[in-house]
Amino acid sequence: MEPTAFDPGHSDRSGVQDASAPSAPEPPRRHLRRRLVAGVLAVAVVVPGVSFGRAMLAPGAAPTSVRAVEWVREHGGAGLVDAAENWWYSRHVPAGTAPHTGPAAAAAPSAAPAVHEVTGPPAVAPLTGTVAADGEGTWTAGRADAAGRPAIFTTWFRPDADHPQVIAGAAWIRAGSYDAHLVAGTRQPGGAPWPGGAQVDPRDAAQLLATFNAGFKFQDTPGGFLLDGRSSRPLAPDLATAVVDGDGRLLVGALGTEVQITPHTEAARQNLHLIVDAGVPAAGLADDHAGLWGTSRNQGQYTWRSGLGVDARGDVVYVGGNGMDLVHLADALVRAGAVRAMELDMHRGMVSFSSWRAAPGSSSVTPTKLLPDMPREADRYVAPDQRDFFYLTVRRP
Repeated sequence: MEPTAFDPGHSDRSGVQDASAPSAPEPPRRHLRRRLVAGVLAVAVVVPGVSFGRAMLAPGAAPTSVRAVEWVREHGGAGLVDAAENWWYSRHVPAGTAPHTGPAAAAAPSAAPAVHEVTGPPAVAPLTGTVAADGEGTWTAGRADAAGRPAIFTTWFRPDADHPQVIAGAAWIRAGSYDAHLVAGTRQPGGAPWPGGAQVDPRDAAQLLATFNAGFKFQDTPGGFLLDGRSSRPLAPDLATAVVDGDGRLLVGALGTEVQITPHTEAARQNLHLIVDAGVPAAGLADDHAGLWGTSRNQGQYTWRSGLGVDARGDVVYVGGNGMDLVHLADALVRAGAVRAMELDMHRGMVSFSSWRAAPGSSSVTPTKLLPDMPREADRYVAPDQRDFFYLTVRRP
């Protein structure tokens, strides 16, 4: 039998392929398709990576965890973040016993003799059926105004009878003793750069009385922002609005009824609807069927929350603390004396309030957190911050 001729590129009878044989060329369409898929995958990885990296390095103070969560929200993951938060907070409801004492108040430095006695607001009454712990509800005087009268008082109290270890901090700032300022952050409210450098004006540092957070990110509220005659987007009627008027007063109310925008208005910040009106919590706050305060599930979370209001005399009232839902925040604002109030920001790292005081004969000022466990730095807003905020200075004579 004659040997079988060997044909390169074909198998012999054993089925072994000749390794030296050239393979058939790949069809052009398949080759193009693979290149397109590879390109799409590269873009899908690189573009979000670049965007995420920019968010991590964006100017303005903000923890890495906050930057990461906000990046996810801004890139289609808001529902996922909300679901994760609701799952977490539903499994971390406050529990425990009442404290024997609360946060220690900083000792007031000696000051010039008072021209007129200022005692601050009435003590915050303890919850029904409870006995006040040491220092609970008692207001402590802070920095004095130019006449030597206390301009700010702070206290703490329990806002929730079912969760008695939860503590709310409150601040009361006397009308006529301060000038209010609203500052845009590096990322909120957005748009072209705003005046102010996203921080406390260094020229105002020696006169600082209080610094505190503003409201939600503007993608989470239909409200607007106004500063020095410029808007990030139009202010909406009927929404809860904090207004800095031409006299430097901080007013809180529904836009168009309790507060107005005039040619002399210096600034305005909106955030959903009032949670306190006419001295009582807003109707429907517990279930929020009308969607006036975000989603009912988010507003039912026991988490860090803050609120801003005014009392019957126009004094400023701020309340903030951890482990509160929206209903208990509103109740706490009423107990602290607010007749109208709005929610500000919520969640860990978003709630910041510091009172400031100066040592006698010194131009240096020192901040003290309203509650010791507030996560951000006490001097948070003396450097550029990503979020908008308020600061109050002692009114000069």
